[in-house]
Amino acid sequence: MSSCLGLCQATACPACPCLCPACAGGSYFCFSVLLIKSLILFLLTVTVFLSTLTPKFYFALTVTSSFISGLIFVFEWWHFRKYGTSFIEQVSVSHLRPLIGGAENSPPAPAAFSVGENETSRQNMPECKVWRNPLNLFRGAEYSRYMWVTGKEPLTYYDMNLSAQDHQTFFTCDTDALRPSDTVMQKAWRERNPQARIKAAYQALELNNDCATAYVLLAEEEATTIVDAEKYFKQALKAGEMIYRKSQNCHSQSPQHEAQLRRDTNVLVYVKRRLAMCARKLGRIREAVKMMRDLMKEFPLLSMLNIHENLLEALLELQAYADVQAVLAKYDDISLPKSAAICYTAALLKARAVSERFSPETASKRGLSTAEINAVEAIHRAVEFNPHVPKYLLEMKSLVLPPEHILKRGDSEAVAYAFFHLQHWKRIEGALNLLHCTWEGTFRMIPYPLEKGHLFYPYPSCTETADRELLPTFHEVSVYPQKELPFFIHFTAGLCSFSAMLALLTHQFPELMVIFAKAVSTVSIMGLAKVSPGFLGILRSRMK
Repeated sequence: MSSCLGLCQATACPACPCLCPACAGGSYFCFSVLLIKSLILFLLTVTVFLSTLTPKFYFALTVTSSFISGLIFVFEWWHFRKYGTSFIEQVSVSHLRPLIGGAENSPPAPAAFSVGENETSRQNMPECKVWRNPLNLFRGAEYSRYMWVTGKEPLTYYDMNLSAQDHQTFFTCDTDALRPSDTVMQKAWRERNPQARIKAAYQALELNNDCATAYVLLAEEEATTIVDAEKYFKQALKAGEMIYRKSQNCHSQSPQHEAQLRRDTNVLVYVKRRLAMCARKLGRIREAVKMMRDLMKEFPLLSMLNIHENLLEALLELQAYADVQAVLAKYDDISLPKSAAICYTAALLKARAVSERFSPETASKRGLSTAEINAVEAIHRAVEFNPHVPKYLLEMKSLVLPPEHILKRGDSEAVAYAFFHLQHWKRIEGALNLLHCTWEGTFRMIPYPLEKGHLFYPYPSCTETADRELLPTFHEVSVYPQKELPFFIHFTAGLCSFSAMLALLTHQFPELMVIFAKAVSTVSIMGLAKVSPGFLGILRSRMK
């Protein structure tokens, strides 16, 4: 009888010469022994190979490995700063896991949710809904001028696409096919090229000189100054009021006429609001306030347009703080959706009462008064709602032009709020100082991780992705909560540092490092040789 593969003392089975009857596990034990002997042989070969190498080779090897790991580290860091994820981890999850078979083990995603599940998920998870920015700028008179001066595109394609969808919703209806000018405007709102949209607006005016939506498009995109935009909007108002009166007289005749009335109402409200914003930008603030108040009285059901935020900003510019408080009393209600403008304006009014005499040193000695406690709590409430705003108000981050759409509680909303309201905080003496001293205390009250909120629902985790779509690429998006660095950034940084240290030591002490490399390989072989008998004994006992 021949021994089993020549690796153990047991006698092979006649029926199966590769199966060792002494180790009841069969050929698995023999394979383990063969693997260990092969590993020892490989290490011996490596040791012989390393003993023939010169110190220059070791130096070149360590420098090259340090350089490559440094490049990987820099790329990983750039990818994390730009996209918020690790590139290596993303590639591993997206491409390597399906190859290995990880996708087969994961449970399949449900094709559709039932109504009950959908409602439950909506209640448990706050929706990252994108809202129209109530203070959005004019494309031709402001966004385009910025691009002409800086050469940077202030609006993203995603943002402009959302605006195109809004325009089609607000300014079109099913009966547009009955009017040639409205048919042309229906196509104009779908055009991607600004010049094609402007050309279509002029074509619509040739067909109908009272086409209000054509004047709206020209005011938004062709007018290069606010004065020119106001002229177009006044023409749109004249045409819009005439069309609105006609629609009112026949709105009860059919569902199509009701849809047309809704469209004409949207056009009229939009034009009046933009005219009020033109008056605000041209310095006629009291006129703008009156127009906004009249608009809110005439169309009280259109509160979702957030016209009160335009009114708040204009009243703050007038320093009519009592009127601001009256507006807040109406809209800062628990049943209404909050915004940064509501929360931070409420904090500003309470800070105004104490900020002029506030001193951190004095407050630490005597404690906070009731008014100061109310102001600090209002600041904490505002910071919990949108934690990105303070850095813009304190000018710790640079501002960009606000987008046409914002995400509530996100960086886009913070940019939009600070762009218009920073001047109001600066006007009140000590307000920014009080904010600087107290805003970071908010995070001590919010549980972490953010499984629940303190005064509001937990901060949504989807804001970063949406903000990156809404804000221009040259803006560094603010992220909350701050993400921990991925494992691979730590790993590549450590590998780069370790390789660089070895390269330096090899350059300074070449002979010593060669001896060290040979010693490490020798110790590895000896250690493996000592461990292998014990490992084989354990393996043999477990397989009996």
